[in-house]
Formats: sequence, C-alpha cells, structure tokens
Amino acid sequence: MFYRDERLALFIDGSNLYAAAKSLAFDIDYKLLRQEFMQRGRLLRVYYYTALLENDDYSPLRPLVDWLNYNGFTMITKPAKEFTDSMGRRKIKGNMDIELAIDAMEIAEHVNHIVLFSGDGDFRSLVEALQRQGVRVSVVSTYRSQPPMIADDLRRQADNFIELDELKEVIGRPPRDSREPGTFPT
Repeated sequence: MFYRDERLALFIDGSNLYAAAKSLAFDIDYKLLRQEFMQRGRLLRVYYYTALLENDDYSPLRPLVDWLNYNGFTMITKPAKEFTDSMGRRKIKGNMDIELAIDAMEIAEHVNHIVLFSGDGDFRSLVEALQRQGVRVSVVSTYRSQPPMIADDLRRQADNFIELDELKEVIGRPPRDSREPGTFPT
C-alpha cells in the first residue's frame, strides 16, 4: 500500500503507541521505525506527540524525548496537567489530539500519504478531512490486544490499516526492565 516515490509524513501519538506496544509485549525501537518508513517512500517528517510533567525533577520520558529530538523526529510536547480526582487519586491529563490534527492538516498539501500511529477514534474525522484533500491515510494500531486498541470506525475510515503486531519483528525489541539504563517509555 506504499509507493516508493510518494511523500510520507508520520504522526505518532506517543502515549497511544506506547500502550498498544505494551499490550503486545514489546518496545518500539524508534530508529528502526524511522528506517522502515524511509524504505516505504520519501519520508518528509516524523512527528511525535507527548505531554510531559514539568514539575517532576526527572521525567522517565525525558531521555526518549531528547533522543528523538536529536535523531530526526519533530517533537511536539506540552505540559501535562496534574489533578486529584473525586476518589483522591492522582491523575495526569495531557491530550495532544488538537496539536496532531492541526499539524496534519497543515502538511496535507505537501504529502501524498500520512501514517497515523494511534487507535484513538477521535481521529476518524481528521482522517476523513485528509482524504478529502487527496491524502492517503494509513493507521497503525492493534486489534490483537485485549481489549483492541483500535477504534473500529477509525480502522474503517483509513485507506489502510497496519496491524502493529505485524511490525513487531521489524520495529520492535523485547521489553526491558524499566530500571535498566537506556530504557525509554513513551
């Protein structure tokens, strides 16, 4: 479903891709991910979206964010909001959907194909809008996890659905103990 001469842009919903990969028991090797899609077409941009807690002295995301930033990824981050819910539990909110949607619409006239790494059904209308502009859209997520990580309406709207589990051998590495140096959560 890819053409060697088409211009590609990747849009990675960091927390969604992390959760999907974890549900399939592997970690993403982002260098391999980038190389894989460079072989599939002319890769113009790779966007990675994540919210960061700014009041933490050390965020486990910081090494990943820094590595991606220095290795050809366009990083889009914003401060996460921390709050306590009605049950007294600490919650963190950091939705990046609007930023991703705006960036995808802005780049649409410069690409032939967008690959969205997310199973979030909120992106269905974005995919439809991109398609109206003549952009093909592939969605990468999984339905092999319990529960499935891909919203059915998003999968149906996409021009192509790529099962993340089928990319495991190409872009994955076994999960490491989170205390091990060099381990990057999303």
